[in-house]
Amino acid sequence: MLQVYEEFSEDQVKLLEHFVTNTTSSVFALQNLPEVIKGALFSRYSRSTLGLRSLLLKEFILNPDTSFSAIAGGVDVVESQDQLVAIQKAQNFYDRILDGYGDDSIGELGGAHLAIENISMLAAKVIEDSRIGGSPLEKSTRYVYFDQKVNGEYLFYKEPVLMTSAYRDLFLDTCNRLFDTYAKLIPPLTAIIEQGFPKEPGISKIAYGAALRAKVLDCLRGLLPASALTNMGMYGNGRFFEILIQKMHEHNLAEVQEIGKKSQQELGKIIPSFIRRADPTHKHYQMHAQFVGAMQDELREFAARHASFVEPSLRPGVRLIDFDIDSVARVAGALLFGSTSLGLAELQQYCKTLPDEELARILDAAASSRENRRHKSPRALEHAGMTFEIVADFGVYRDLHRHRILTQERQLLGCDLGYYIPAEIIGTEMEREYCDAMEMAKKAFHTMASEFPEEAQYVVPMAFNIRWYFHINLRSLQWLCELRSQASGHPTYRFIAQEMARQVSVALPAFERFFKFVDYNGYELGRLGAEIRQEQRLQSKS
Repeated sequence: MLQVYEEFSEDQVKLLEHFVTNTTSSVFALQNLPEVIKGALFSRYSRSTLGLRSLLLKEFILNPDTSFSAIAGGVDVVESQDQLVAIQKAQNFYDRILDGYGDDSIGELGGAHLAIENISMLAAKVIEDSRIGGSPLEKSTRYVYFDQKVNGEYLFYKEPVLMTSAYRDLFLDTCNRLFDTYAKLIPPLTAIIEQGFPKEPGISKIAYGAALRAKVLDCLRGLLPASALTNMGMYGNGRFFEILIQKMHEHNLAEVQEIGKKSQQELGKIIPSFIRRADPTHKHYQMHAQFVGAMQDELREFAARHASFVEPSLRPGVRLIDFDIDSVARVAGALLFGSTSLGLAELQQYCKTLPDEELARILDAAASSRENRRHKSPRALEHAGMTFEIVADFGVYRDLHRHRILTQERQLLGCDLGYYIPAEIIGTEMEREYCDAMEMAKKAFHTMASEFPEEAQYVVPMAFNIRWYFHINLRSLQWLCELRSQASGHPTYRFIAQEMARQVSVALPAFERFFKFVDYNGYELGRLGAEIRQEQRLQSKS
């Protein structure tokens, strides 16, 4: 039985019960506490012999330096203006605690929810590049129509450099043409798909309608420019937000800098102690900005010097460009490690001497009992790494970019790698209108990019291909391929997921067993099954 070694008086229990879920068990949760107090409390906790509740009482609730009641409320709540003064007065105390009793990881003990609205899809990707410690959720191009206007104007970011340049009209005309084409093609494409895949008896109108809409919008999302406005909701810990804001301050695009400034202002009202080092006046920020600036300048110089000597590859698709031929033995040795008292290096070296049949038995022990894709494989699979280079449209990149446990990097958006044309419009009048809009955007991009290469990205439609790479371990790849190949996924990223699994299985056949739930089938109304199941779940709850 878990022992409790603390006893509290009746008055102390009354003080504590508003802030902890119980005062008698050795397992309890915090509640009704601001992030700065929780972070400071836990950072102090690691250096104290007291239990967390005793520490909360002694050094926070009853400590006049913390202005606890003003910040936390629930014990003698004061007026809002006095509360602001108290918070400011107490800030040095919390900063001192966070600095003195922990390292950067202390910033992970507090967090915040942040809404970022009406930003471009290009800026959203910059934000989502910060992948550890944050959980972003972005407005979907699959479930939301992007053809609405506000005050007679489509919703896209008016990039200030372009809007004050000689390219202003070109930028506006191109984005408006893309949105016009998007809006114009929705009704005829809906009619064609509905005619080709009519609703079957027994399928509800709601489920069919949702699947039909997803299919249409999946086809047409490629017309949306990178300037199209989206909304994001995200949760992150303090360390995540500090690094994110710092990156946004250092970014070349004015929009990203403005988002960083506003994010710091708003998060400063909630978790100021966690993000203070991201302030441009802080020495930590200034040193980092100097490092990043110098590094980028030098790398651009070297890239310009050497890039012309490398043969370019323009072929769209997926390429497995690097893997370790010994990774099968490395994974097998790691699988055995936890059940022995032997060293990992010795086990992995020994597994290199085993016949393929015996290695297969070891790998099967980790794979054969999996019954669905949500059964996570052992961490031993992380000993196999591989690198893929992918050339596919920006819409697909947005979908796959959300995977976090991997290393990924992309190049600037451009129009030199071709663009995606949905199969559903090929051979129809819609194809001509679609391609005309793409060619107009391509011409506009090249005109603007000669002077403003980064700002010109805002006019690039999502259908144009982009090049990026994934450096990923087998365990993460298994999750990605099995998830993104499911019937409800976009057909293009389903192909990429299928192809990554295929190429690894060809290069390292022993690993094919770990992709048993990759769906290699093709689907037309891919969302239909998921929409039917969703409606059934809702009906069962009503």
